[in-house]
Amino acid sequence: MAGLQGDAMAEDRGAGQEVGLDGKVVLVTGASRGIGACCVRNLLDGGASVVLHYNTNREAAEALAEAAPQRCHLLGADLGDEDAPQALWRQALGWKGRIDVLINNAAVYEAEPEIGDDAGWSAAWRAVWQRTLQINLLAPAELATRAVEHFRSRGGGILIHLSSRAAHRGEKPLLGSYAASKGALNALSHTFARNHGADGILSYAVAPGWVGTDMSWDYINETGDRGPLGENALGTLIPPEEVANIVTFLASGAARHATGTVIDINGASFPR
Repeated sequence: MAGLQGDAMAEDRGAGQEVGLDGKVVLVTGASRGIGACCVRNLLDGGASVVLHYNTNREAAEALAEAAPQRCHLLGADLGDEDAPQALWRQALGWKGRIDVLINNAAVYEAEPEIGDDAGWSAAWRAVWQRTLQINLLAPAELATRAVEHFRSRGGGILIHLSSRAAHRGEKPLLGSYAASKGALNALSHTFARNHGADGILSYAVAPGWVGTDMSWDYINETGDRGPLGENALGTLIPPEEVANIVTFLASGAARHATGTVIDINGASFPR
């Protein structure tokens, strides 16, 4: 038995890789605000070099990079463009010649139009679904697929996907596209974990409930829906820093055998 145990431990790919953030190169999508910005701060504090992807808010990305300009690289891309993921990956990889961790954080939360008899309803409905699936699922899937190819050549790497409580319990009316995209993202993360663990590749999903980001507050203020404020058993929206703490812990490589899991952080609003 001792011999078998020793053989099994020796075959645990990546077990000898250094744990921590110092010196790692990390690509964070949607890095200019919210959870992404908090992840960037944690990563920089830990000594990582970070590729900060943003869509339009370069000013916010530049402000983040001021903390460690030599360890930050800014890249703008609209992930709603189907050609953007390939270009983003190529440019991110070109900065240091390697990427150790991919954090798929960028997402949209857009309501579908109310059903109607007008000729434009179907087109508007499809447009929301197509944009949501492109940004929340297809872009992360392409980036992760390219990352896996790169990680395999380097003996390992880490994928972290920002999912949502909606992936488990569904979403509000007219937000089926968001819930569907996040449910599929969980399945994608499981698939990478199961098929590439032997390559030293770890894959996780982190599923928050309502987080106190600009996007959440914009929704509450624009719709007048106060429901999110009462869902959390702790009586508040989740601080984005708490989500980032979990993400950066996973990025450190300190929880290798948690690969394939979805980590909930929803203030007991949906225990499972």
